[in-house]
Amino acid sequence: MAEPLWTSEEIAQATGGAVSGGAFAVSGVSIDTRTIEPGDLFVALAGARDGHEFVGQALAKGAAGVLAARPVDAPAVVAPDTLKALEAMGVAARERAPQARRGAVTGSVGKTSVTQAVRAGLLRAGRGHSSVKSYNNHIGVPLTLARMPRDTERAVFEIGMNHADEIRPLSRMVRPHVAVITTVGPVHVENFAEGERGVALAKAEIFEGLTPGGLAILNADNAWFDLLKAEAEKAGARVASFGTGEGCDARLTDFRVAEGRAVVSARLHGEPLEFPILQTGFHWGPNSMAVLLMLEALEVSRADAVAALGAFEPLAGRGAERQVRLAGGAFTLIDESYNANPVSMGAAFASLGARRTKGRRIVALTDMLELGQDAPAFHAALAGPLAEAGVDLVFCAGPMMKSLWDALPSTRRGGYAETAEALAPQVVRAVEPGDVVMVKGSNGSKAGAVAAALVEVDAVSGETA
Repeated sequence: MAEPLWTSEEIAQATGGAVSGGAFAVSGVSIDTRTIEPGDLFVALAGARDGHEFVGQALAKGAAGVLAARPVDAPAVVAPDTLKALEAMGVAARERAPQARRGAVTGSVGKTSVTQAVRAGLLRAGRGHSSVKSYNNHIGVPLTLARMPRDTERAVFEIGMNHADEIRPLSRMVRPHVAVITTVGPVHVENFAEGERGVALAKAEIFEGLTPGGLAILNADNAWFDLLKAEAEKAGARVASFGTGEGCDARLTDFRVAEGRAVVSARLHGEPLEFPILQTGFHWGPNSMAVLLMLEALEVSRADAVAALGAFEPLAGRGAERQVRLAGGAFTLIDESYNANPVSMGAAFASLGARRTKGRRIVALTDMLELGQDAPAFHAALAGPLAEAGVDLVFCAGPMMKSLWDALPSTRRGGYAETAEALAPQVVRAVEPGDVVMVKGSNGSKAGAVAAALVEVDAVSGETA
C-alpha cells in the first residue's frame, strides 16, 4: 500500500490543531468539492461561501478527512484558521522533503506556460511536483506545497501577484533554489503608484525567498533587467540571463515557424543547440531559454530538457491551435483567450504576421484589464503592431477596445461589439477557408466566448458534412 500523503497526526502536528472523530490518512489535498478525489483531505476555507457548508458534499465524494475551523461531523483536524493551517502544512511539506530541488516562476507574461514546461522536464527526470493550472496566489501556493509528496526530487511553483507584498511571503514559503522572472510589462499597473517600475520591484520580491546562494534567471531583453539584476544581487543571489544578446547564458539565435510548430536555435553557455517545439508563438523562443536554464539549475539533463520542450503542447487558451472545418475547406484557430496585456499582444501579432497563409490574418480582441488610467492609450497603440504584422481584419469587443477600433483604418475593421458574446457571431460569419484566426483578450473580458463560438462552427460542419 502506498504511503499516505498525510496522516491526521501529521496534520495536527504541522498545524497545531486537534484530531477529532478518529484518526485518518489522506492521499491528496483539496479545497473544492467539484474536483475532490476519493481519499483527499478537504480544507474548509472561508470565502464567498464558507467551506464548512460543503463538508457533507466532500464526504459524499470520498474525502477521507477534513481540515476545519470548528467541530464537524466527520474525521477531522480542527485548527483556529484553516488558511493559516494550510500554510503551515505547506511549510511542513517543504521541510520534510529536504532533498527536493525547488524552482519558482513569476513574470508579467508566460509564467504558467514556463512553469508547466519545466514540470514536463521534471517528470522526465524523476519524481517531480508542480503547480496545477494557475495555482499561484495566497491559496494556490500553500496548497501546491501541501500536496508535495515527501519523496519528491524536484518541484516547480508558479507565483503571481496583483499588488506589492504578495510575492514575498509566498517565495519565503517555497524557499526556491532557483527563481525565474519571465519578463516585466505593464500588467496590473493600476495598482502601482510607480507604474511599471512598481511591477518590476514587486516581481523582484521573489528573490527574498531564495535559499542562500540561489540562482535568479532574468530576461536580458527586458527593459527592467538591470533593476532586477541589482535586486537579485542585493538578496545574495547569483544571476543567469536569457535573451537574444551576445552575453546571455541562454541565447536565442533563431526561431523558425512552419506548419504548426517551430525550430529553436540557441547557444547555451556558448554551445550551439537546436530543437523543435510544438509552439508557434515567438515568445516561445525566450520562454524556451528560461526553461532550459531552470531545468539545468534543478539538475535535469539537457537531453531531458530538450525532449520535454519538444513534446510540450500549448495550454488551453494560451496558443493552442486547431483546424476548424467549413464548407469548402478549413481555417486555423489560434486560441489565446486566457489572458492578454500589451506585451503579450505585441508578441502574438508578430507571431501571426510571420505565418505563411493562403487566406487572411484575422484577430478577434477583447479588453485588456487592470491597465489603469492609461488603458485607452494602451489599446489604441495596438494599431501599430497590427499593421506591422499585416493583419487583414480586426474584430474588437469591450469599452477599452473601442479605443483600438477608433484607431484602425476602415480597411482593417472587421466588426465591433460591446461584449465578446455579441462579437462572436460577427467573427463566425466573416471566417473563410484558409484564414488564420487569433482570439486574444483578458480572461475577465470573456475572449473565450469568441473562441468557443468558432469551435462550434466545426461541430456544426461535422453534423452537416
